[in-house]
Amino acid sequence: MSDAHRRGGITISFELFPPKDSDGEAKLFGQGLPALIKLGPAFVTCTYGAGGATKAKTLETITRIKRETDLEVASHLTCVGATTEEIDTFLDHIDEQGITNVVALRGDPPKDDPGFVPSPAGLRYAADLVAYLSRRGGLDVAVAGYPEGHPECLDKCEDWRRCAEKVEAGAGLVITQLFYDNRDFFEFDQYLKNKMGVQVPVVPGILPILSGPQIRRFCSLCGAKVPAEVGRKLDSFGDDHTASREYGVEVATKMCQELIAYGVPGFHFYTLNRVHSTREVLQNLGLAAK
Repeated sequence: MSDAHRRGGITISFELFPPKDSDGEAKLFGQGLPALIKLGPAFVTCTYGAGGATKAKTLETITRIKRETDLEVASHLTCVGATTEEIDTFLDHIDEQGITNVVALRGDPPKDDPGFVPSPAGLRYAADLVAYLSRRGGLDVAVAGYPEGHPECLDKCEDWRRCAEKVEAGAGLVITQLFYDNRDFFEFDQYLKNKMGVQVPVVPGILPILSGPQIRRFCSLCGAKVPAEVGRKLDSFGDDHTASREYGVEVATKMCQELIAYGVPGFHFYTLNRVHSTREVLQNLGLAAK
């Protein structure tokens, strides 16, 4: 993953999630993934539920992608609630499939367990997981970055220092959480590079808006904000989901154009296992594979 961003040009990658059922699997592998592959991504990642909630489905999905396509594949991996033995077992499985890319995350504590306590036989923070993966060796590790700060951290600069610690522990790539104000990304990126000495690629995560309620829900979960102007525009569309999606493409296109001018090494699109908005943004940018 990190090597792809050092080859020059704009590197494109996609995030997928493991299908919940056979119908979702048929749609992903029969329609979504083939269409996304035509856009020419350098790699795809697949999410992994906190505490391994989707572990089996994640493993099944990335194994099938690896087996049936030429794509470079990365698995997300969370450490919250997991023992190091469970982490090792998962890593052994992906190693058997020739998968050497991992997106290392702490993961969110279970929402239905307010008294949750991390496993004493596990790892507490993402930086601990990165260090653990580095000691194991043979893996290219990416980590998450929060341009507006992690929602659990009151001081965004403190969160950014934690991000730098993950890089110092061995991460070769930072992929950001979604955001809708490029100024947040610029401040984050410059802090990491100028104050923390981070030299690995820092890649903006892009989620084209589909609807107002959807994006407000996503932003509330990850601590991001919807700019007032964007929120007002989305509200004006009411229940017109087509207009909302088209506007989402417009917003993402303008953001990406400004980010390219700034000098980002690439984009990581949160596709939600869909192709239309991602394809239209890439076509607008002239970045879709011919």
